[in-house]
Order: sequence, then structure tokens, then C-alpha cells
Amino acid sequence: MSKKLFIGNIEWNTTEEDLKDLFGQHGAVEEAIIIKDKMSGRSKGFGFVTYTEDADADKALEALNGYEINGRALVVNEARAKEF
Repeated sequence: MSKKLFIGNIEWNTTEEDLKDLFGQHGAVEEAIIIKDKMSGRSKGFGFVTYTEDADADKALEALNGYEINGRALVVNEARAKEF
């Protein structure tokens, strides 16, 4: 079972690889994405990290919520299902 985390307050120059490296310290990361503006290609300041194991996601949430990367404190929550 995989679990997806919402990552907010990401500094604009942070890359998906930066997120994968940071969150990978807490378990096996399946995917790390930063949401970008369709027109400009610039980061919207949030993204998602998916773990292969729920327990790893829980550890990362506990450890990295409020963690500072590139001068900004990350906001980490369990991702909610997309509402239409």
C-alpha cells in the first residue's frame, strides 16, 4: 500500500530531486513531484511525495513537518483525495 504526502511552502528553486533526496532519508520514495504553472513552468510552491510503505510516510510526516529547506519551513500533511 502506498501513501501520498502533500508538501507545502516549497521554495521556488527546490527541485523534485531535492524533495526525493530529503524524503528518501525516511524510506522508499515511489514518486516526488512539484506542481508547476502550466503557462510559465514555474513552481507553484507545493507538491507531493508518494511512499511505497505507509509507515515510512508516517515517519517522514513526523520528522519533516516544519523542517527548513532552502530557507522555508515545509508544511507536510497526508494528501487528501482530489475533489471535483
